[in-house]
Order: sequence, then C-alpha cells, then structure tokens
Amino acid sequence: MVAFFASTILVVVWYKFVPVWITPLMIIRGVEQVSEGHMPKIHHSWMALDNMPKEMPVAVMASEDQRFLIHHGFDFDAIQKAIKRNKKAGVRKYGASTISQQTAKNVFLWPGRSWLRKGMEMYFTTLIEFIWGKERIMEVYLNSIEMGEGIYGVKAVAHDNFDKEPEDLTKRDCALIAATLPNPRQFSSKNPSNYMLKRQRQIVGQMKYVKWK
Repeated sequence: MVAFFASTILVVVWYKFVPVWITPLMIIRGVEQVSEGHMPKIHHSWMALDNMPKEMPVAVMASEDQRFLIHHGFDFDAIQKAIKRNKKAGVRKYGASTISQQTAKNVFLWPGRSWLRKGMEMYFTTLIEFIWGKERIMEVYLNSIEMGEGIYGVKAVAHDNFDKEPEDLTKRDCALIAATLPNPRQFSSKNPSNYMLKRQRQIVGQMKYVKWK
C-alpha cells in the first residue's frame, strides 16, 4: 500500500510539469487497430494551453462541465440529476463525469465501468485536483482527450480535421470539436452530421455564459 500511494503520487507530481506524451487509451486503441488488421494510428502532439485558442477551454466547459472552475473534481449536483434522469424508462442514459474525472481516466486508467476502475478514477481525480490545479488539468485534458479515430488533443484535431494550425481555430470550430467529445469515434468534427451542427450552435450559445480567465 505504501508503494502504491508513493508511486501514484510521484507520477501525478511528475505530470504536473512534464507533457503527457502517451496514455493507456492511446495504447489500447492502437492494439485494437492492429487486431482489426489496420496500421495503428496515434496522432498526438503536445502544446501549451496558452498557445491554444482562448475559446477552446470555454467550449469544452460549455459542453462538458460548466461548473469546472467551482467544483473540486466531482459535480454532485450533476450526479444527482443524472441519477434521477437515468431512472426514467426509455431515456438515453446520461453520465456526470467532470473534466477532472475524464482527465484522470484518460491519463492514468483504462475504459470500463467496474467498481475498481471507478474507485481508481475517484482517487486520481482527487490527486490531480489537489496537486495540479484547474489550469493544468485543462491543459492535460485538451492535449490527451480522444477527438477522433487515432486523434488525440487539440493540435492533432486541428491538423487532421480542419487543416489548420490550432491557433487559427475559430469559436465555431472549437464548439464543433467540443460537440464530438461524448463519443468522438461516432461523432465527427471533419464531416459533421446535422445533429453535430445543432450541438455546435447550442454550445456557441452556452459559451457566452462560461468564463475561463
């Protein structure tokens, strides 16, 4: 137990200062691609948060976690609302994972719904909230989140799906990227469906109410 806590705290401290170049999800997706007979594709480049469009963190907060700056890793109001909604028959199930939880899962863990993984997610979420702080969490999130098939982070999605440098992404581009994040392998920012364009407009509308810094 001492070794576990010491090693996990050490790696969280390490990633407070060092770019996250690869994550467990990237490896898992690469193995899946090989098992399906494809060449593995991992397009990922790190960039500083200050070099990203200022609208990018605003867009993902508007879409994914509007209380990001005021909660401490877990949005209990959103959890209660999701539980009530999910009890209703015939409705699409909603989650309530915060940006902090998604970052902890992406960087340190594996996809899944087991109690062990959820417990580990809570543990790492608490660590990064305490050790990293909000700005670093957002920076790691926007660099490591899956944004398409084999595409990870803002710089990669700007190049692959928009044929732009990330700093040239518009407010609407950022909103469209954010619209795909619930399922970036199903929803495309390169060839958006009518539903994605509707979500884009909704997110642009919500962005006016979200403050970053």
